Amino acid sequence: MSYLEFSKQAFVIAFYLYCVAFIFYVVAVTGKTWRNRDPQKHERKWGRISFVTSSLGLVSHLLYCGTRWASSGHIPVSNMYEFMSFLSMMIMIAFTIVFLIYRKILLGMFAVPIAIIIMAYAAVFPQDVQPLIPSLKSIWLYIHVSLAAAGESFFAVGFVAGFMYLLRSVPFGDNDKSTRRQKWWIEFTFFSIIVLVGFIISVFAFRAAGYEATFASNSTEIDSQVQQDSTIGKVVYKMPPIVAPYQSETENVQSFLGMDKPLFEAPSWMNGVNAARKLNTIIWAVISGALLYGLIRLLIRKPIGTAVSPYLKGIDADDLDEISYRAIAIGFPIFTLGALVFAMIWAQQAWGRFWANDPKEVWALITWLFYSVYLHLRLSRGFQGRRASWLAVLGFLVVMFTLVGVNLVISGLHSYAGTD
Repeated sequence: MSYLEFSKQAFVIAFYLYCVAFIFYVVAVTGKTWRNRDPQKHERKWGRISFVTSSLGLVSHLLYCGTRWASSGHIPVSNMYEFMSFLSMMIMIAFTIVFLIYRKILLGMFAVPIAIIIMAYAAVFPQDVQPLIPSLKSIWLYIHVSLAAAGESFFAVGFVAGFMYLLRSVPFGDNDKSTRRQKWWIEFTFFSIIVLVGFIISVFAFRAAGYEATFASNSTEIDSQVQQDSTIGKVVYKMPPIVAPYQSETENVQSFLGMDKPLFEAPSWMNGVNAARKLNTIIWAVISGALLYGLIRLLIRKPIGTAVSPYLKGIDADDLDEISYRAIAIGFPIFTLGALVFAMIWAQQAWGRFWANDPKEVWALITWLFYSVYLHLRLSRGFQGRRASWLAVLGFLVVMFTLVGVNLVISGLHSYAGTD
């Protein structure tokens, strides 16, 4: 068996072990309320089983990383599949470190699903080993990307602990204006996560069905004397086209639920070859996420935050606040070195400048400034509790936009995501 085949199997095994570990963490937390159960004994037993299972998943994940590295000859972070897989592994490493310090079983019930979702998101992208483009052939690839991912993984743990703090401390039984607003934002955070899950499900569903639609996108080029129409190229959709590319011709559209043509054309300012396809993907993500969210609400018959909150009543809110702060405090200097300092050194070597206002660079700086403000407010202004937790949640949303939105939506020097 080749290293590449072994890495693929190790990735799948890690994914399933994480899923099983998540189920065990849920049993460890919710099973304390079952009849004839000693809560402490039950939590210790299932907490130990859960942690061992997630640790085995991490071992398999590390084997994936090592064998893919051996097969490609470079650290597996050169495209979106590899980087998101690497990020999910780093999140599990960060979670393991924080868990060994604080021993909070409930943390696994929230952190492990984040790693699972990011792994599933990674699997959406092409998984073939791709040769490095010239600008990536540098030792700084190893230093810059791995440290940036390590810092972001601790930000993810800070997000998890901060979000848990909000679920623990917000009085869901009250109905005053401030509480209603906080409950709405908590529910919106759940909805945002479910939208990503719905997107992943819809991608694999349409991929399994072999769905495909093809458009020929055209533009007009003007020479000094001659006006000439030229075809940019074909645009292939893997999801039913709600939005057609700007000024395109339909070549082939498979019918889906009676929809055999796009509902509308992308506006003129979205005239990039893949701009409409990306907008179409975003629309399908929102639709599938909304349907999944509606199904969950139908099953539990209450807001998700209200349903989850009671399971956090037995945990000390101050511990969650401390975990969130410590995780971000650990991740910040690592992110500073990886995403800013070493990134600028690499940029100088690769492109002859330290800074060029590239979208990825700008958003990395925004992320760094945001967490700088968080730590400043935390240390000098006494920002703790809910205010600090809301900042931890918002900060990770900024991180995810930097990772996903910039790579896939905004064009720039870092747009080498390897998407279909």
